[in-house]
Amino acid sequence: MTDLVALLTQKTNLKKEHIVSILKLLEEGSTIPFIARYRKEMTGGASDEVLRDFETLYENAKKLLERKEEVTRLITERSNLTEALQKSIEEAETLRVLEDIYRPFKEKKTSRASVAIALGLTPLAETIQSAKLTLQELFVHAKQFVTGDVASVEDALKGAQDILAERYAEEPREREAIRNTMLRFGVLQTKKTKNFDENGSFINLAEKSEKVATIPSHRYLAIMRGVNEKELSVKITIDLERIEENIKAYKIPRHAQSSKELLFDAYKDGLKRLLLPSIEREVQAELKEKADAAAISVFGKNLSQLLMTPPVTKRVILGVDPAYVSGCKLAVIDENGNFLESAVIYPTQPKNDYMNSKNKVLALTKKYNITGVAIGNGTGSRETQEFFAQINAEENIKLSYTVVSEAGASVYSASKLAQEEYPDLDVTIRGAISIAARLRDPMATLVKIDPKSLGIGQYQHDVDQKLLEKKLGDVTGDLVNRVGVDINSASASLLAHVAGIGSKLAKNILDFRQQEGNFTTKAQLLKVKGLGKKAYEQSAGFIRIKEGKNVFDNSGIHPESYEVAKNLMGLDLATLDVKELAESWHVGVQTLKDIITELQKPGFDPREELPPIPFKEGLTDIKMLKEGSFVSGIVRNIADFGAFIDIGLKNDGMIHISKMSTKRIAHPLEILSLNQYLPQIEVIAIDREKGKVSLSLV
Repeated sequence: MTDLVALLTQKTNLKKEHIVSILKLLEEGSTIPFIARYRKEMTGGASDEVLRDFETLYENAKKLLERKEEVTRLITERSNLTEALQKSIEEAETLRVLEDIYRPFKEKKTSRASVAIALGLTPLAETIQSAKLTLQELFVHAKQFVTGDVASVEDALKGAQDILAERYAEEPREREAIRNTMLRFGVLQTKKTKNFDENGSFINLAEKSEKVATIPSHRYLAIMRGVNEKELSVKITIDLERIEENIKAYKIPRHAQSSKELLFDAYKDGLKRLLLPSIEREVQAELKEKADAAAISVFGKNLSQLLMTPPVTKRVILGVDPAYVSGCKLAVIDENGNFLESAVIYPTQPKNDYMNSKNKVLALTKKYNITGVAIGNGTGSRETQEFFAQINAEENIKLSYTVVSEAGASVYSASKLAQEEYPDLDVTIRGAISIAARLRDPMATLVKIDPKSLGIGQYQHDVDQKLLEKKLGDVTGDLVNRVGVDINSASASLLAHVAGIGSKLAKNILDFRQQEGNFTTKAQLLKVKGLGKKAYEQSAGFIRIKEGKNVFDNSGIHPESYEVAKNLMGLDLATLDVKELAESWHVGVQTLKDIITELQKPGFDPREELPPIPFKEGLTDIKMLKEGSFVSGIVRNIADFGAFIDIGLKNDGMIHISKMSTKRIAHPLEILSLNQYLPQIEVIAIDREKGKVSLSLV
C-alpha cells in the first residue's frame, strides 16, 4: 500500500491524505458516484471525472507494482539480480520501461542468437564486442570454435554476430533511444495495395507521408481501417544513416582494431532485422492507444451531452417515424411517457395521401391535446416536416415539431427489452414510441440502447471495445446518478446505472414494485431481494420518491444526513454560518452546503439549466439552397475534425473545425455541444450530386 500511495502521489494532483482515503473507499466497495457526491471531505471535493481518472491511474499503478514483483522474481530465478538491476526495476515508471529491462532475461523462442548460444559461440561474441583483436587475430581465435555443427570460421563469426545483434536489439537504452526517435521524428507512410479501390473511401489517404508526432488521431484510425481492409499498407521510417553514425560514434570502442567492422555489421543487423521492426510495432501500438483514447473521449463527451439533453415536460407528444412506401408510423405518449395510441399515415410519395393523413393527425391532436411532435431524421424526414408545416399553415393549430435523431430506434424496437415493454405492438410502432420518448426524456430512453448505435461517435468500431464500453458505462452511470432516478417510474435499464444497483438488483426492484406497489420510503429498498446495507448506502442518495412519506426522499440528500436536514428546516438558509454550524453539528462543511442546496432547490434537475430543445411550426424553404445563404440547424454529432449539423436535409451538413471560429481551437467541443441549436449558419459549398453541404460559423 505504501508503494502504491507513493506512486499515485507522483502521478496525481491529489493530496496524500485524500489518496489514502479514496483507496480505502474503493477497497471497501464504494462507487465513484457515491464517493464524488457523499464523501467530499475525504477526497478534497474531487469530481467524478477526477475520480474516474484516479481510478484508471490506480489500476495501472497496481499492474505496474505487480509486474515489478514478478519481473524481480523471474530475473532472480533465471540470472543474477544485481543491485543496479534492482534499482532500475524500482525506478521504472512505466510498464514499457520495465519490459525493456526484462526483455534480455525472457525465455525466447528459437532464434538465430539462441542457436549460436547453444553452439557455444558466446565467448567469441564477447571477443568481437571487446574489439581488441585485429581481423587476422580474430580469424585465428575463431578457429577453436569450428567444431560439431559449426562448419567453418565464417559460420562461427556469423553466429557470434547473431548473438551481438540480439544483445544490441535488447539493450534498454538503445530501445528507448530508437523509440523516442521514432515518436519524435518518424514519418508514417501509406501505400496502395493490390486491393486498393481507386473510387473508394481511402483515396485521400493513399501514398501519403505524415509525421508520427503530429498525425491527428482520427486520421490514424482512418488509415488503420484502410490497413485492416487490406487497401493500404503502412510503414514508419526514420533517418537510418544518422542512427548508424551514432552506433559508430558511441557503440564501437575507440581503441577498436580492424575487427570493429564485424561489430558494426552485427549492430547494424540487430538494428534493421530486430530492433526497428519491434519498435515500429510498439510505436504503432502507442499511436493506436492514443487514437483510441482520443476517439473514446470524444464519444464520451458526445454521449454526456446527449444524455443531458433537457427533457420536454408537460407535453403530450406525437412520435413520427417517417418513411415512403410503408408510411409514417405515429405513436402518442402522455406527459409521463405512457403509450396511448398509434396510427400510420401516407403523406409522402408514392401515395401522397395528404388529406387522410392530415385528418388522422388532427383527430389525434384533438383527442389527446397533443402539443409537441418528434419527427425522426431518417428517410422521408424532410417531406414529413413539410407535411406538418403545411398543416400548421392551413389549420393555424401551432402543432410545434422538432427533428429527433432516430439513430438506434430500430435497434431498440427489435430488442428483447422492447418486446417486453410493448409485447402487443408492431416493431415499427415501437420505433415511433422510442422517437417520442427520447424527446420527452432523452436519458431514460437512450440508456435502453447500446451507445454505439446512437450515431454520435467516430470510428467507434475501430477502437478498443473494452475501453469504449467502460468509458460509455462510466459516463452514463455518472450522469444518471447526477440527475437522480425516480424509483417508481424508472425502467430496469435506468435503475441498473444507479450506484450500487446493477442489472440483477434493478430487476429485483421492478419485481418488488410489481408485487408491493410503489415505494413510499427509501428504507423499503432494504426489503428488495439481494439489496443489502452496502448497496443501500451506495444507491439511496440517488433514488427519488416523488410522493413519499418523507419529503427528503425526493432529493439528493442521503438518508445518513436526514437528521441534519431536519435540523435545518425552518431556518433562514441564506444567512447561516455554514462553517460554524458544521463544527457544532459534527458534519463536513461541503456536505452541509450540499444539503442546504438541496433544500433550496427541491426536486432540482441539473438538465433544467441547459437551453431547451427548439421547436418550430413552419419550415424554411431550402430547395433553392445556394452558396452564401444562411440556414439554422441542430448539432447532431461532433468529431475531431468538425461537426455534423441537421439543417433539414436528408444528409446533415458539415462544419469543418477551421470554419468554427476566427481563433484557433484544438477541438470542436470548445465551440459546440450536441443538440445545440445554431440560429445562423452560412452555406459555403454544395455538392448536389452527393447531397453534401459545407457550412461555416465564421
